[in-house]
Amino acid sequence: MRFSEVIGQEEAKKRLKGMVADDRLPHAMMLCGPEGSGKMALALAFASYLLCERRSDADDSCGQCRQCAMLRKWAHPDLHFTFPTIKLPSMSPEHKPVSDDFAAQWRQLLASGPYFSLNQWMEAIGAENQQAIITAGESDELSRKLSIKSSQGGYKVSLIWLPERMNAECANKLLKLIEEPPSQTVFIMVCEEPDKLLDTIRSRTQRIDIKRIDDASIRQALMERRGLDADTATRIMRIANGSWLKAVGALDADNENEQFLMMFQKLMRLAYSRKVKELKQWSEAMQTMGREKQKRFLAYFLRLVRENFAYNFMQPELNYMTQQEEDFARNFARFVNEKNVLQMNELGNRAIRDISQNANAKIVFFDMAMQMIVLLLAK
Repeated sequence: MRFSEVIGQEEAKKRLKGMVADDRLPHAMMLCGPEGSGKMALALAFASYLLCERRSDADDSCGQCRQCAMLRKWAHPDLHFTFPTIKLPSMSPEHKPVSDDFAAQWRQLLASGPYFSLNQWMEAIGAENQQAIITAGESDELSRKLSIKSSQGGYKVSLIWLPERMNAECANKLLKLIEEPPSQTVFIMVCEEPDKLLDTIRSRTQRIDIKRIDDASIRQALMERRGLDADTATRIMRIANGSWLKAVGALDADNENEQFLMMFQKLMRLAYSRKVKELKQWSEAMQTMGREKQKRFLAYFLRLVRENFAYNFMQPELNYMTQQEEDFARNFARFVNEKNVLQMNELGNRAIRDISQNANAKIVFFDMAMQMIVLLLAK
C-alpha cells in the first residue's frame, strides 16, 4: 500500500511524511475521522512507508523492495494488526479471542482494498448479532510480540483498528505498553470514536484528524478507478459526501441502499393508500432484519425525507440522490413539506432510539407506518 493509492487526503499525507523527514516521529499516534474517509488506507500506507527499505529514494514507499513484497500480502513480520474480534462457538470457554484467530479473514479483507467498514468486517467473520471487541488476551499477545526484537532491523509497527472497542482490561494493559514502549515501536491507532477511549490513552498519543475526502478527489477516483463518465461521477460524488465507502456502495448493483429504497417506496405507497394489512406485513418484513440493519434503514429513511423535502425547492445543487431515488422523488417529493417534515424526522429518530434500546422491532415499525398515514395527509 502506497500513499499514491490513498484517495485525496494530501494534507494528512504531507504531515505523516514530514514527521519522518524531520525526525519527529511520535511513538504513538491516532488517526481519527469518519467512516469512509480513508483512515485505514492512510495507516496502511504510512506503515508501509516506515517499513520500506528505500523510502528515501522517493516521496513514497518504493513498492519493489523485499519489505514491500511482504507488505503486498500483509504478512510482514514487523507489522502487527489488532482489531475487534468475536467468540466463536468452536473456542473453549477459557479462550480470549485475539486477532491471530482471524488472520486469514483479515488478510482477505485487506486484499479486497483498504476501504471497509465494521459491518463488512463483521460479515467476513460471521459475527451475526454479536458485539466485536478487543479483549485483554489481545493486549497480552501484543506485548509478547513487541518484546521481540525487530526481525528486519527497522521499526516494529502496531496498527490498531478501532481501539475504542477495547474492553477495560485491554485498554489498561495497552496504556502500560504506550507509556513504556518497546524499542523502535510505533503505535498507529485508527479511530472513529476517540471519546470512548481512556483519557490517559488519548493524552499519550498524537492525534491527527482526518477530514472527509474532498469532492474533486472522489470524482477523479470514480472516473479513473471505476471508469465512470464525468456526469455520473459527479452525481455519485455528491451522494458520497466525502466517503469512498458511500461512493462505492452507490455503484453496487446489489447494494443495500437499493433494498432500502424499495422498502421506503413500499412504506410510502402503502401508507398513502391506507393499506393497514399490507403495512403490518411490511413491519413483519422489517423485523426479520438484524438490529444494526434496521438502524441503517432508519438512517436511510431520514436521509430520503430530507432529500425529498429539498427537492421541492427545484435547485439541483441542493439534492444528493441517486438517479433511482430522484425518479421516485419527482412524484413523491410534494408529500414531504413544511407541514410534516419535522414530524417525519422526529418519527425516524424515535424509531432509531427504540430499536437501539431493544424494543420489539415489529411494534416499532408498525407504529411508524401508522403514524406515516397521518403525516402524509398533511400534504
